[in-house]
Amino acid sequence: MKTLILYGSLTGNTEYVAELISEYLKNKQINHEIVNAEEFSPEKIKNFDLLILGSSTWDYGQLQEDFKSFFSEIQNIDFSNKKFAAFGCGDSGYEHFCEAINIIEKFWVKKGAEKIIDGLKVDGFPQQQSNQDLINNWLDELSN
Repeated sequence: MKTLILYGSLTGNTEYVAELISEYLKNKQINHEIVNAEEFSPEKIKNFDLLILGSSTWDYGQLQEDFKSFFSEIQNIDFSNKKFAAFGCGDSGYEHFCEAINIIEKFWVKKGAEKIIDGLKVDGFPQQQSNQDLINNWLDELSN
């Protein structure tokens, strides 16, 4: 199964999580690519079976800007033969904590993709031990 980790990150937190996911997949010997959404050509998405999609949440529950641009370019693509999982970082002090994950999940399900796991919502800095444990548990569930 060809896997893509696609992320949008402004502060580096979501990129950090994407790199952790990539390292995990590498250790499991799972073939994958990791790409920032601003550097990804949407037409290449058809080359992947599993999409692991990450975006931080900005403003009042918005996708990160690079990821938002990517979304605007894939509106007319059918994803009924794709599987996906979503991840992202946010701050639970805000009303729309990790709303980007909800946006991603609703969009991809509407486009026919199969969600294989509930989204990973990281509160604050992913480097914190409690978040490291959360991420590791999510990765273990993802690989099952």
